[in-house]
Amino acid sequence: MKLFTCKTCGQTIHFDNRLCVRCGSSLGFLAEDVTLHALVPEGEGFWRIAPGEGLYRFCENAVQDVCNWLLPADSPHAFCEACRHNRIVPTTDPKGLERWRRIGAAQRHLFYSILRWKLPHPTREEDPDGGLVFDFLADEVDADGNVVNAAMTGHEDGLISLRAAEADDEVRESVRVSMGEPYRSLLGHFRHEVGHFYWALLVRDEATLEETRRLFGDEREDYAAALQRNYEQGPPSDWQQHFISTYASCHPAEDFAECWAHFFHIVDTLETARAFGLNTDPKGHEELEAEVTFDPYRAPNAGRLVEAWIPLSVAMNAIQRSMGQPDSYPFVLPPPVVEKLDFINRLVKGSRQ
Repeated sequence: MKLFTCKTCGQTIHFDNRLCVRCGSSLGFLAEDVTLHALVPEGEGFWRIAPGEGLYRFCENAVQDVCNWLLPADSPHAFCEACRHNRIVPTTDPKGLERWRRIGAAQRHLFYSILRWKLPHPTREEDPDGGLVFDFLADEVDADGNVVNAAMTGHEDGLISLRAAEADDEVRESVRVSMGEPYRSLLGHFRHEVGHFYWALLVRDEATLEETRRLFGDEREDYAAALQRNYEQGPPSDWQQHFISTYASCHPAEDFAECWAHFFHIVDTLETARAFGLNTDPKGHEELEAEVTFDPYRAPNAGRLVEAWIPLSVAMNAIQRSMGQPDSYPFVLPPPVVEKLDFINRLVKGSRQ
């Protein structure tokens, strides 16, 4: 994502920073302007944005070092724009709290994009029937600590459930390997599951629904049967020509959610590349030249994004391999997927209206 600047000393600061490493100023993120600010203390528990006006306080989850987001001092909410969507959080023991800190970091990264696009995100209080709410669930274990029943990650009617144990690298990696996935992360879970939420929220009028079904398929297809077929028979032999991943091929709803997640991946990473002034210019390989000279969050179409993304992702993967690490982006974007990403780009833009 973009870089920020400490207005007290001019130091470059980053999204998750709590303190400026140069001047020691406390830092807080304000959803109103999607910016990380240096703060000046103003009495017990209150802060002013240096050197501006307005009185603010931290999200209540800052007490447990889970969140660094701000609210206006007179806000009726105890929690910030992201944390107020949470219903169940793992705070029963130190391990659960550490998991929550990692989960919270990924969740705030998700909400950064939601705020940048100005996507609607009603809470369950604002929309009791389908508002966005999160449960971070613990596994059921026996007396010896063995997992008896693993919590499930998924979405249903605005409720996103996340298995809290996947905040542990060893758990998440073991699941990734056992399921034969090329990529698995907390942020990826958030971006995928919120795609289901936005399908229900944004795909409503007949014209949009018709185009969605043309691109992704009919979401009314039996979901349980589709998953069973996928697990028993595997993906179609030609899945790489039509889908972003094998999981996307199992059902239209999963295809949409996978493409939604990848749209977030691509845009956010391109913004980061732009912030750092990264470009690729390998001599003699013009097809791998790229420079992000536009705001990815305002890209006119997916073609513009992909034009910059493919050379950048190839370079990122090459660098990862040079470090003995797996590819950062182990995916291919065939034309049908680019068309799907373009639809999502238009859907996101339309949500502002």
